[in-house]
Amino acid sequence: MTSTDDPVLDTLIDGYRRFRTTGWSSNRERWDQLGKGQSPEVMVIACSDSRVDPSQIFDVDPGTIFVVRNVAALVPPFETTPGHHGVSAALEFAVQVLKVKEVVVMGHGLCGGCKAALTQDLKDAEVGQGGFVADWISMLDEARIPVAETLGTTGRDAERAMEQAAVKVSLENLMTFPCVQSKVGKGQLRLRGAFFAISDGVLHLLDSETGEFAPIS
Repeated sequence: MTSTDDPVLDTLIDGYRRFRTTGWSSNRERWDQLGKGQSPEVMVIACSDSRVDPSQIFDVDPGTIFVVRNVAALVPPFETTPGHHGVSAALEFAVQVLKVKEVVVMGHGLCGGCKAALTQDLKDAEVGQGGFVADWISMLDEARIPVAETLGTTGRDAERAMEQAAVKVSLENLMTFPCVQSKVGKGQLRLRGAFFAISDGVLHLLDSETGEFAPIS
């Protein structure tokens, strides 16, 4: 098959063909290794936003990072209630089975989820009309308060503060997981916060001592 009636799918297929030529064929040894298993040392928790692909931002080879993406790059707190805990399951697998050495939570600029958390525009939305998103980003309700009180709920300064506060919320929630607590305490695991600014392509890292994000030179 050379083409379909779907131009969007055709774009993906064209990309696949380039991958087979430049990504697969030229890295067969790497793919042969990955066919036997994976051993990434880093887990990256990022947003589902199409503009912030961790593999592209960090320019890594296949098998280097274990990635979980969701709205606003959020990690829910540890809980044992019945349900489908996708992020928790991925975290458990990365920490306990893959034994990653670092977990990086990477927020980003112009995040729609964080903006909605700040403005509360979806607060009373019904399921199917934004209700799922509203419930998910309610994890940021407490962190929103100081941002709103200091900077308001609109404007880029307030949005950026909310985006970076969300990273800190996820880092705090990570430490509610017993397996994470244990490994961090033993020095077997490190947690890091990062922020990618879409507007200028600059990556910032969170300084755990100052609580501030600083750009990587």
